[in-house]
Amino acid sequence: MVVLSEAIEHGYLRFADNEARNNSSLYEDWATQIARSSEYHEFLSSLPEAKRQPNLLFAAIRLVTGRSPQTSELEEVLRLHAPAIKREMMTRSTQTNEPGRCAVILPLLARLPQPIALIEVGASAGLCLIPELYAYNYNGGKHQIAPEVSTSDTPVLHAAATGNVPLPTQMPNIVWRAGLELNPLDLQQTDTVKWLETLIWPGQESRLERLRKAMTVARGQSLRLVKGDLLEDLPDLLDEVPAGATPVVFHSAVLNYVRDTEKRDAFADLMLASEAHWISNESPKVFPPFAKKVTAPHPAGRFLLSENGEPRAWTGPHGQAIEWIG
Repeated sequence: MVVLSEAIEHGYLRFADNEARNNSSLYEDWATQIARSSEYHEFLSSLPEAKRQPNLLFAAIRLVTGRSPQTSELEEVLRLHAPAIKREMMTRSTQTNEPGRCAVILPLLARLPQPIALIEVGASAGLCLIPELYAYNYNGGKHQIAPEVSTSDTPVLHAAATGNVPLPTQMPNIVWRAGLELNPLDLQQTDTVKWLETLIWPGQESRLERLRKAMTVARGQSLRLVKGDLLEDLPDLLDEVPAGATPVVFHSAVLNYVRDTEKRDAFADLMLASEAHWISNESPKVFPPFAKKVTAPHPAGRFLLSENGEPRAWTGPHGQAIEWIG
């Protein structure tokens, strides 16, 4: 008899309550079911800890089956497809490239000294490296900004802005950009595109539509994605920033996957000691010292947007909201 892993159970229930609820009823049901399934506990226990995360499992199930099974089918799906699901989980990662997060990064980019040299850590396929090529709709259309040239493929990113958000009146002038990524993704590969689409949760068709549009825009650019590590290879990229441009390093929903807290802290030290402007959009648990600077209650399910270690706003995980602090 398989003993249920307390860590797996708590992790999946936490995912159901804090992330899936009000975002995907199917994923909420899946996570609740798997939290109590001895078969899935045995399967997940055979994987490295970093590979047991719900998003990775759920996307692998949908990729292998080609559909989103009913919750009652999950155990049967595992019995039929466990080797294939495991293979996908071991060879892939949750490199969700969510262009919607540009809506909460843009206000900080637009108010910096221009022009900008932009570096994204954990760039995936680079969709967040081209924020000035997207259109933005804040507060249901009360504040809009768009690139000079827009087409039917230009995604419109919607966000609710509350508080004193410095909403941009013009796009940032980005004259140089590069992405740093352990496993850069090539949007010219059909398999890569399919995986990125599968990472979008069931029932979130609007996210899928904007992802497809963002990929179309990105394929028209010559984005530079460098295979490398955030500590070892970032300094060399910073050295390439052209003179006269403000160096900006940003990341969103990336450092949570760096489980070594010492490495996270070393990265923070590196950024704070550099001459670059640092924008971090992560779970408040990633950098506790930054989160502690906010004395008001922390809203559940939000990321903390920080600028050079100073909290600026609470943000929706997919860029759907930005709530200014102070």
